[in-house]
Amino acid sequence: QVQLIESGGGLVQAGGSLRLSCAVSGRPFSSDAMGWFRQAPGKEREFVAAISWSDTTYYADSVKGRFTISRDNAKNTGYLQMNSLKPEDTAVYFCAATGYLSAAYYKPREYGYWGQGTQVTVSS
Repeated sequence: QVQLIESGGGLVQAGGSLRLSCAVSGRPFSSDAMGWFRQAPGKEREFVAAISWSDTTYYADSVKGRFTISRDNAKNTGYLQMNSLKPEDTAVYFCAATGYLSAAYYKPREYGYWGQGTQVTVSS
């Protein structure tokens, strides 16, 4: 059974930081790619960041320079370090996994496995 479990969300003031974690089980994590997406109320799910099995990283323009995606294969865990948070970063954040990271890495449909999401709220 594949499970992705996010943690680390919460309430933070603008300019603050949070680190999200995504613990993966039931998958060959070291050979998987991982993505982070977010969804605000009334909006579509949008790409935030992705990391390939070889640690190549990709970021949405809106988070570039503020967010960092990483992975620890020994712990089967992926991370999203979020700095300089803004109110517009408020959303439910989801991690996702796929066995193959295509050129369409920014599309949710490219990922076959998803976590349940964790709420991030940034107050102004």
